[in-house]
Amino acid sequence: MTTSKGTIQGYNGIAINDDKHQIILQAQAWGSVAEQQTLKPSIEQLKKQLTNLGTPETFSTAKFTADSGFHSEANLKFMASTGLDSYMADNAFRSRNPLFKMSETYQTEKEKRRLKRSKGKPKQFTRDDFYFDKEAITCRCPAGKSMWLQSKQIITQGKAYTRFSGFLKHCRVCPLQQQCMRNPPKETGRQVQFPDETNRVVSYSDKMKVKIDSPVGRRQYSKRLGAIEPVFGNITVNKSMNQFTLRGQEKVNSQWQMYCLVHNIEKLRNSLH
Repeated sequence: MTTSKGTIQGYNGIAINDDKHQIILQAQAWGSVAEQQTLKPSIEQLKKQLTNLGTPETFSTAKFTADSGFHSEANLKFMASTGLDSYMADNAFRSRNPLFKMSETYQTEKEKRRLKRSKGKPKQFTRDDFYFDKEAITCRCPAGKSMWLQSKQIITQGKAYTRFSGFLKHCRVCPLQQQCMRNPPKETGRQVQFPDETNRVVSYSDKMKVKIDSPVGRRQYSKRLGAIEPVFGNITVNKSMNQFTLRGQEKVNSQWQMYCLVHNIEKLRNSLH
């Protein structure tokens, strides 16, 4: 399993359960940190499992929620092809929530975390702090200095952007340098790019943002917390399964599915009383 600290021997346990009874319907251990690549095979296994149970119609009528770890353009495209009514958050989902924007507690705690990560350094300027004129195709930095057009159309991760760069002579003596750049400029000034909206195609991510930001979408996604998190809490805390103790994908997968089976037996037993 490749991580930011190198390659380690580890596995990631994934599970899909229903929200009413918290019964795990699909469980698999994967040898990867990234969860995006596990979604498609998990959904395919879930569909097969429901067919084996004699309830294939459940798949088409179900509502599926997943956190931002599974969010990707490829996954959203796949989910759209399945016909599942899915709700998948992105990394900026919380920041777009009006309740979080107006919450002083949220903003205060967010600033505390930022200061801890940045070791007390001032908040960095983002693209929104620059003044971009779409008509004239000009840009000014937060200090009011003009920036030169580096590229009118540059492709980054499949999307077109207009990129500007600050003049090196301005950036070197700028009083806002610490807020604008992580390190003092050497060869180039501050660079900033803006998305080209002229020929922009609405992506599956854009559609999901509109869907999940709606009142219905937020209400539906909020159910995820009470559906899957208690399941993992029961397995990791009550069952003390906070790490895998075996080696090899086959053995680890068997161990993970065994714990999920014990969880299901416990839930079924409780439902009889």
